[in-house]
Order: sequence, then C-alpha cells, then structure tokens
Amino acid sequence: MRYISTRDARAAPLRLSFAEALLAGLARDGGLYVPESIPELDAASLRSYVGSAYPEVAARILSMFAGESFAPAELHALATAAYARFRHAAVAPLVQLDEKLWLLELFHGPTLAFKDLALQLLGLLFDAVLARRHERITIVGATSGDTGSAAIEACRDREAVDVFILYPRGRVSEVQRRQMTTVEAANVHAIAIDGTFDDCQDLVKGLFADAEFRGELNLSAVNSINWARIAAQTVYYVTAAVALGVPARPVSFSVPTGNFGNVYAGHIARRAGVSIDRLVIGTNRNDILARYFATGRMSLGTVRPTLSPSMDIQVSSNFERLLFELKGRNGAAVGQAMGRFRHTGSLPEDGQAWRRACRLFSAYKVDDTRTMQTIARIYSGSGVLIDPHTAVAVAAAQSEFAEHDSNIPMIALGCAHPAKFPEAVERATGIRPALPAQLGDLLDRRERIIALPNELGAVRRYILAHARRVGVAA
Repeated sequence: MRYISTRDARAAPLRLSFAEALLAGLARDGGLYVPESIPELDAASLRSYVGSAYPEVAARILSMFAGESFAPAELHALATAAYARFRHAAVAPLVQLDEKLWLLELFHGPTLAFKDLALQLLGLLFDAVLARRHERITIVGATSGDTGSAAIEACRDREAVDVFILYPRGRVSEVQRRQMTTVEAANVHAIAIDGTFDDCQDLVKGLFADAEFRGELNLSAVNSINWARIAAQTVYYVTAAVALGVPARPVSFSVPTGNFGNVYAGHIARRAGVSIDRLVIGTNRNDILARYFATGRMSLGTVRPTLSPSMDIQVSSNFERLLFELKGRNGAAVGQAMGRFRHTGSLPEDGQAWRRACRLFSAYKVDDTRTMQTIARIYSGSGVLIDPHTAVAVAAAQSEFAEHDSNIPMIALGCAHPAKFPEAVERATGIRPALPAQLGDLLDRRERIIALPNELGAVRRYILAHARRVGVAA
C-alpha cells in the first residue's frame, strides 16, 4: 500500500508508505495524501465483523491501509489500548430514534467528541513509528473546536511529540476551549488566534509550506488532512453498517461536516465495499458544501458564528481528496483548480465532476433555528439529548427522507456529547446536560491562555521558541 499526493503531476509520483504518510501529514506540494488504490471488503469479510469487538474491527480495517507499516498483531494491540479509555463497552453504540432513523454515538471517548475515535489510535501509531525511527516530531494543527482537545489528549506528556494547536479565539464553546487550555503538560500548546478556523488552517498550511521550518521541526499533522485519521474514521461506518444488516441490506448515513473529513471517511468505506446507499451532508449557515451540491459552484463566503462552531468553516480541505477522484486522479488538474480557488476564492466550475459528486452525496443547510427545533423535537420524542452538531445531522436526514421516500435505515452521526454545548441544549429542552465524572471539575481548572495575532511570522516564532528540536528522543 503506497500513498501519493492529490497534486503530484509528475509521471513517477513520490510514493510513501502508510507510516511515512502518517508522519508527513501534508504533502510537500500542498496536496493531501491518498492511497494509490482503495482496498476492498467483500461480503464474507463484512459478515465476519458481526459480533466482533470494536478494537478487533479497527485493527483489521487499519491493516488494509497500513500495508507493511504495521503487523496485524501490533495494530490489534494498539487498537485495544486506544479504545480501552472509552466509557461505553461498544465504543460507538447505536441508539434508535424512530422507525427509520438511528443515532451513532461517537462521543464516549475522553474528550466527548468523534475525533477521539481516530486520534486516540493515532497517538499510539505516532509513538510506535517514532520509537522505531528514534525520532521526535512537532505536531501543528488547526481546530474548529474538537480536533484540538482530542489531539492534545491523545499526545499529551509524550516525550517524542510536541503539540501546537491553533483555535479561533472566541469561536469555540467554553467546554471546548477549556479542554485545550487546562491541560498541564509541557509538550502541549493551545494557541488562540484572532481570526476564524479558516485563518488557523491557512496558518498551518503556511507552516508546512516553509520547507526549512518543516524540516527543522519535523512537522506532522493531526487534522483530517492526515490520511491515517480518515482510515481510522472508516471503522465506525463499517461497524454501524454491519450492525444494521450490511451486507444483506444497505444503509445510509447523515453526517454534520465542515471540513469534509468525516463524510469523506464514509465515502471511503463505501468505495471499499460497504453497502452505503446515500451519504447525506449537513451544514450550518456556513454552507459552502451545500451550495456546491446545489449549484456546482464552490465559492468562499464569510465565516459566521453558529450554535455548531466545529462546522464554522468555509474552506473544506478534505474536498480536495474527492476532487482528485472527480477529475480522474489528475494531480495537475487538481493543483491548478486549488491554486485558482486560493487565489480567487472560487473553484473553477466543472459540470461533469459536479454531476458525479451529486450521485455520491446529498447536502442540506440547517440554520440555528432549525437546529434548536431539532434538539427539542428529538428530546420530546425519544428522551435523547443531542448537541447542535448532531442536530444538524438529524435535520439533514429528515430533509433527505422528505425528498426521497425510502425504507433504507438512516444513521445520523452523533459527533459530540450534549454537555459540550450545555447552553444551547438547555435553551432547547430546559435540561442542562452534565459533564461525565472525569470532566466534572473542568470549569474549575486553571486555564493557560496563549493568544497570538493572525500572522504567520508570530506563530512561527512562538513555535520555534517552544518546540524541542528534531533528534534522537530521550
């Protein structure tokens, strides 16, 4: 299994192993790594997952993407360790909301968000590769709310890793912020940037584009630009689909998304052979993806704050991976299109690619009013509390049902614990959700606030001053 960049236009593209792509994160040409080919799951393999524990399925799925980088037994041990910290024995349990709609609870990890499903495992994968190579890395990431805390929790106190997470100041919830700023670990740095998530993401890409800086600090990424995160996220699509009858019958998924990584993982699961009928995208008022699927035009708008801040994004980085497929895996065409998008704020229109995309996905915009109505309605009808991001997925699923009558079960992804957004949930239901016991004192913990301007030079200087240098780990 080898990985190539979405922008590599050379006749003989650089081919990386899974371990090399894991450590590199972002390709040096600015592209994202993708496998040369997608591994296949046949019906017998899918049936064999029935009744299997989540870590076992995770190890088997990851082994298909890891190739020779990790032995199956090693992956099984790492997956078992990664998911031992989850509060639910099933790791990602399903809850039925009505006759056709199910909720996949992805918030039972240590930071109460779906990012834990990938990052708890990635932290251990990093450790294993760095130990073999006697190296250390500097992880630089941007977060719209949940990736940061999940990455910090996965990598805190690790000798061979320093972590710098950029988040938009004043644009994440208090719980999300405190999960980053109250961690007392010498290798962790949560940095508030005066700007939006897109600004933070641009800063990260700017740091990776600086070849000297990247080499000096051995930069790596934990955002969903890192392929290993996509691979790890395909697992819960597989386990949920199998639990509801795949391969004997298909299922559909509704996914709240801003950066396109989570729903793209579902697309990879479908391409690998999981019987997924529809992948439904739910966006908030920052609806660049919904606008694209409605019109074929992708153009930047102003990032506006909403009740679902993790989706307050206009630049959906993982869309580039889909674009690579839509353009026939033509790296030169992708590079030109993304260069135009960055320069003008609009992706060149491609009607053929758009029509192909619309056969793969549906997309719906869900505003704050409907988000609140959905939280209230689900609680009234089922007694289940959901957070605003999950509500976007549920509302999008209901829009899909209204537009396309189908008896195929739909699974809405529950991406965050309701206690991460207690004010919105309380306004909608009158119930203020409590944090789980291990985070019960979060609001009383001392914060360590680091604030920087939206300037690449300022961020670069801070990281240089606080990162340990590349070399043999102690």
